[in-house]
Amino acid sequence: MEGSNSSIAERYGKIKLGYWLDQFRHGSNPWMARYIYGLLFLVANLLAWAVRDYGHSILKEIKRFKECNGGEDCLGAEGVLRVSLGCSLFYLAMFLSTAGTSKLNDRRELWHSGWWSAKLFMNISLILLPFLLPGEIVSIYGEVAHFGAGVFLLIQLISIISFITWLNDCCHSEKYAVRCHIQMMLLATTAYIICILGIILMYIWYTPQPSCLLNIFFISWTLVLLQLMTSISLHPKVNVGFLTPGFMGLYVVFLCWSAIRSEPPEEKCMRKAELATGKGDWFTIISFIIAVLAIVIATFSTGIDSKCFQFKKDDAPEDDDVPYGYGFFHLVFATGAMYFAMLLIGWNPNHTMKRFTIDVGWTSTWVRIVNEWVAVCVYISMLVAPIVWKSRQVAAASQV
Repeated sequence: MEGSNSSIAERYGKIKLGYWLDQFRHGSNPWMARYIYGLLFLVANLLAWAVRDYGHSILKEIKRFKECNGGEDCLGAEGVLRVSLGCSLFYLAMFLSTAGTSKLNDRRELWHSGWWSAKLFMNISLILLPFLLPGEIVSIYGEVAHFGAGVFLLIQLISIISFITWLNDCCHSEKYAVRCHIQMMLLATTAYIICILGIILMYIWYTPQPSCLLNIFFISWTLVLLQLMTSISLHPKVNVGFLTPGFMGLYVVFLCWSAIRSEPPEEKCMRKAELATGKGDWFTIISFIIAVLAIVIATFSTGIDSKCFQFKKDDAPEDDDVPYGYGFFHLVFATGAMYFAMLLIGWNPNHTMKRFTIDVGWTSTWVRIVNEWVAVCVYISMLVAPIVWKSRQVAAASQV
């Protein structure tokens, strides 16, 4: 047993020290496994989109499923929810079977990194299973998916803020402070320039007339939030510099742009913006492809970032520690499956989505806007919380 454990540690050690391609040359391993799970997730996204946009062409085959009401209940939004349910069940099963794995010689690590024939069969079976379930169960899942998608957005937000904070701390560390000073100022300046440019372009494209009051409010409030984050970040008691508010500003401006882009195309402000920028069908298709890839990449990058949720940071991991939290990884993908379902149906099962569209509708717009406001609140609270906690400790100590 000890010999097999040492051989596993030795093989994984070579992969750690080797090139990126070594992750695929040395058989099943956790580094290669995460890409395969990401590929399965991408396939599920494309399958859900195909059921939504091209389901009517395979209606004859779907009629074989008795619970689909002649095929109608397995198309459109409900078809997306059925695929999402199967995908989510697969990753939930993987979460339950790998949660708590901490060492590379754990048997659960072999299940996470190998047994691909069995897991592929399980994945296909679980995606087909929801097509045998009655519509009532799928409707209940649709309500649960709203919550799960919100959890995914919150996890993604914390992961993004954690990365920005890590980057800022790294640049201000004793090792890199002098060397990275100029690069840090350039990054911060570039971030603010892009933020201001993005806000100006949104004013030009999405507020073509004074009656576009909602868009004016969204963009103006984003500018206010950018100023608020910068002011708090530069406060003498906080003093984190320009880099973190600049990068958070990029994220906030992106969320505002996404929110406005999610408005129904029938709106006069959106219609004028599309005419002004000359966007056509090819732009819609390319935007859809980029959006789907962005979902997969965001889910993948968030899933492997389990350390940002550890209360106790371990600066010196051991050689036989797992490279990322397997349970957290699969939990993120399970909620990500709910998230892509919400994007494909516009967060509303009764909302009709046009072909090659994603995350369109007023519900989608307000989800993005609320996500933007929550992001700013979480960021500010992470800056202010240590100061409040320290002042309370000082007050308690003075009373003693």
